[in-house]
Amino acid sequence: MYKYTSMATAMAAALPFFSSLTPHNPLTSRLSLLFSTSSKSSPSSRPFLSLSSRLVLRTRAKPSDVDTSFFDNFDPEDEIPFDPPTAPEGFVPPPSFDEGPEETEDDVAAAYEELYGPGYSGVSVLGNDIYVMDSKVKKTSAFEKTEDKVRDGFEERVVQVRRVTKVVKGGKQLHFRAVVVVGDKQGQVGVGVGKATEVIAAVQKSAVNARRNLITVPMTKYLTFPHRSEGDYGAAKVMLRPASPGTGVIAGGAVRIVLELAGVENALGKQIGSKNALNNARATVVAVQKMRQFRDVARERGIPMEELWK
Repeated sequence: MYKYTSMATAMAAALPFFSSLTPHNPLTSRLSLLFSTSSKSSPSSRPFLSLSSRLVLRTRAKPSDVDTSFFDNFDPEDEIPFDPPTAPEGFVPPPSFDEGPEETEDDVAAAYEELYGPGYSGVSVLGNDIYVMDSKVKKTSAFEKTEDKVRDGFEERVVQVRRVTKVVKGGKQLHFRAVVVVGDKQGQVGVGVGKATEVIAAVQKSAVNARRNLITVPMTKYLTFPHRSEGDYGAAKVMLRPASPGTGVIAGGAVRIVLELAGVENALGKQIGSKNALNNARATVVAVQKMRQFRDVARERGIPMEELWK
């Protein structure tokens, strides 16, 4: 009982402070009402609480006590002139925005690059790396790793992707086999094959295998073959013929892809035998490897090139 009495006494002593903050605060009236009702439980604190309640009622402000004489002579629609303070002695005003020297295009480009990095135009004013977006990408997830493409000037083209299975003791293992042709369209071409549990990994393996098996395609100044040739690989057989300028590449399937990536623009090709894409691509490589340039044959024979057709 003594604990509640002392608490009520302390809070009653703080009531004048709350009442002095705001004249019409509902918190003070509630506190005074609380203490007046709680005083019934403690006869000793009843006179003190009732006295504090009287003090709260006496300290409430009246509407006449608020001083509003400042707004008596104030008209909100009047125009009040702006009277800035006088500048101190020796004050030099800063130059205006339009008075400075005009910035050149290089200055604007350098400031833009400093804020946002090099632009997509491929030109860096500050000498930054314009291929910053092509850098090696970090792991996209815990199970997949994405690597950047090799920038060696070779173009990759997928010929075929097939799902293959391998029968083992516990069942069947599923893999993907990809056939990829790479070439720089300047006489270098290669055919590769690779297997993996994912398509992307299979394509990457086959591209690496194709770069390891590059060959040089002999061509004339009209971007065609120097002579006829035939090649076979397994049950597939391919026939290649030179063509006049403007003919284009008339071939289909894997033969066309190999010739286009090699840089041949005028040629005739025909698949004879099997329709297997991998065997036809390798048969095309065999047929190309049988071709020889006229200057090489003349050098081996020890005669000038004009005497080759005599």
